[in-house]
Amino acid sequence: MPIPSHFNSENVPEHIAIIMDGNGRWAKQNGKARVFGHKSGVKSVRSVSEGAAEAGVKFLTLYAFSTENWNRPKAEVMALMQLLVTTIAGETKTLNKNNIRLAAIGDLASFPGNCQSELEKAIKNTSTNTGMTMVLALSYSSRWEIVNAVKSLLIDVKSGILDATNIDEAIFNSYLCTKNIPDPELIIRTSGEHRVSNFLLWQAAYSEFYFTDILWPDFRKENLWDAIIDFQNRERRFGKTSEQIK
Repeated sequence: MPIPSHFNSENVPEHIAIIMDGNGRWAKQNGKARVFGHKSGVKSVRSVSEGAAEAGVKFLTLYAFSTENWNRPKAEVMALMQLLVTTIAGETKTLNKNNIRLAAIGDLASFPGNCQSELEKAIKNTSTNTGMTMVLALSYSSRWEIVNAVKSLLIDVKSGILDATNIDEAIFNSYLCTKNIPDPELIIRTSGEHRVSNFLLWQAAYSEFYFTDILWPDFRKENLWDAIIDFQNRERRFGKTSEQIK
């Protein structure tokens, strides 16, 4: 399906972030184990990444695994780790075909060695692609990110590398995982939930939010385009009045 004719290609978010939610509920509705929902969600990742690239999005961040997800049942976590390995290995060819570069943020060292090696390999194998950058948020939480940034800042202040009086938003931002990624203009959450779940709290200061009842395994590029069109019909004021931005 082509992009709708009323889609404004001149007003596309540079960075879209997605909280991929609803895999477990989708599996339950279909009488399957939760891991079946996660596997089905891979199809949505493929469709949405292609749709984002077609729309002209430069950065697409997917909240794939939070630090809190380690608290899920061990069997589910192990299945997710295996799925991550097989998916990354299997999708590298498709990423290269679509000129998409892969990146990752989060506590990557907490993952099993085979997950880390497959991820590093895929990032290296797509590093020369010049199209959209797809960022996987893995073992990520915003509070974890901010605390680690503060720790690094304190170390640099203590060692004399940084003068505490010079710390501003730009300097703090340079200590975050997303230091080379623009803040998301649009954050999408699937499955009908209305919360941010510890995701990009610093970066989402002026993000527009789009919530949909669609469960992640049913979400496709057409749904992404609907979200972008909704974004295009909003007035972004950044603290100013409507009259000031016209």
